[in-house]
Amino acid sequence: MFLSVEGFFAIRVDATTETGYTVVPRVTTSISVIGPLMKLHSSLLNWLAASCVVCAFRLLFRTVRIRYQECDPKTNPYVGSGPAVVYSVWHDAMIYSIFAGRHQRTVALVSKHQDGSLLARCLGMLGIGLVRGSSSRSGVGALRELIRLPDDRNIVITPDGPRGPEHRTKPGMTLLAAKTGRAVVPSGFAAVRFWTVKGNWTDFEIPKPFTTVYFLTGTPVKCSPESSREELASMEVGIQSEMDRLTNAARRLAKRERVAV
Repeated sequence: MFLSVEGFFAIRVDATTETGYTVVPRVTTSISVIGPLMKLHSSLLNWLAASCVVCAFRLLFRTVRIRYQECDPKTNPYVGSGPAVVYSVWHDAMIYSIFAGRHQRTVALVSKHQDGSLLARCLGMLGIGLVRGSSSRSGVGALRELIRLPDDRNIVITPDGPRGPEHRTKPGMTLLAAKTGRAVVPSGFAAVRFWTVKGNWTDFEIPKPFTTVYFLTGTPVKCSPESSREELASMEVGIQSEMDRLTNAARRLAKRERVAV
């Protein structure tokens, strides 16, 4: 049998004699030390991976030309002034929106799953505030936290995340806008030359060096706190339509076509 003692050792008593005993390592205490060390190791690896990703994309975007076309000059997310809004960005265009400029007062809604952990670390290094949650997990808590944000913070939402379907908005974005008093700004992105990274339900676009990226924003959609569910749903349909229009317009510009935005 074993008799526990404090420290890294235990005393084992020989059942056949009353005086015989040996000192053996205490395994349970050792295991309790390994757990935190493994978490520290994982956290360090996560930090190193995020640092490499951020450095690589910063270098890449130094070679990329960004062409902004805003319906309203006040809707540029990389400007520190103007009214706070909710930016709607498709999931496959996240890379463009994250690295196209320097964020001044941006807060992003990030999923709590493991991929979200790496993304959260990258966003934090770029000065982007974080709220952890999603439309399918911890959604209510995330919504409450977003509502409590300071009035001058811009919020970025990927309405088709975290599991799709691709380029389809979900309920909740207009409710958030109505509760916070912020307008929703639809957006569209496209690059002249880019790589495609396959994902589970959508592909990610990464601009190639020395290419041009087109960044389009639409007219802000204002959602009143007194709006009914039917009115918010109608606004959601309008945002979906505008997101589709802006994305198609950006892609046509990337093909050197003349487009009236």
